[in-house]
Amino acid sequence: MPLHSVLLRLDRALEDRSPRPALQGPQRLLRELLWFGIKEARACIFAGAFFLAVFAVPRGGWLGLPRYDLLLAIALLLQAWLLWRRIETPDEARTILVFHLAGFALEVFKVSGGIGSWSYPDAGHTKLWGVPLFSGFMYAAVGSYIMQAWRVLHLRIERHPPYWMTTVLALALYANLFTHHYIGDFRWYLAAVAVGLYARCTVVFTPLDRERRMPLLLGFLLVGFFIWLAENLGTFFGLWRYPHQVGAWATVHWGKWTAWAMLTLMCFTIVGSLKHVKARIQFAP
Repeated sequence: MPLHSVLLRLDRALEDRSPRPALQGPQRLLRELLWFGIKEARACIFAGAFFLAVFAVPRGGWLGLPRYDLLLAIALLLQAWLLWRRIETPDEARTILVFHLAGFALEVFKVSGGIGSWSYPDAGHTKLWGVPLFSGFMYAAVGSYIMQAWRVLHLRIERHPPYWMTTVLALALYANLFTHHYIGDFRWYLAAVAVGLYARCTVVFTPLDRERRMPLLLGFLLVGFFIWLAENLGTFFGLWRYPHQVGAWATVHWGKWTAWAMLTLMCFTIVGSLKHVKARIQFAP
């Protein structure tokens, strides 16, 4: 059976939220954990496939093409396939493009702006200012996960702070990634603001047939942790390299976990704000 047919059938199954009154106790817990894992894996379709390619493509490239160029081609083909098979909507693809452009701009600044925060050691025909074009898809993968999870887990946010406040916070966090090299680093002040804004905020999700809740801030930390793990794998395979990893590989500093949690907050704010704006648009008959 073609993969897209499997995914479409899975999506129909994931939409089924009919009550399961017969499930009680440990049986219900195990079933909900199983379906939560399935939905999380479904939400990671772009991120998972892309990072599988990261690990599968040899460092020396293939068929005369450098690894970075192959990864860009795979990311573009994967994106086109998801759109073609309607597994991803055009709105989601446009949002992913925003993440890609914002991420690539940050990469160029950090790598080639005299900062040298990390480097891409391999050669490639699709490198601009020392940064391979595929790198923006690593940020887009985070945005793709949030959008897919929003849909398959039927996310709902309770006590969401005013959208203009969260948008200003997200812009300030993104700007601080650039400005802290020249003026003070305000990330912890901004993190304190984020805690204040989202302290009462709860994310409601549906693993099976009942809604479950958890603090939204905890969700940011969990997603940030898994991105930190993926970053360790990426550097282990030599895709990019931090200065302390030049001689020999070492784990990425724990401080990056909080940075990724803040990036998750920024991506979540973009997705949430776009959904909010779209819901408010009234089309004339």
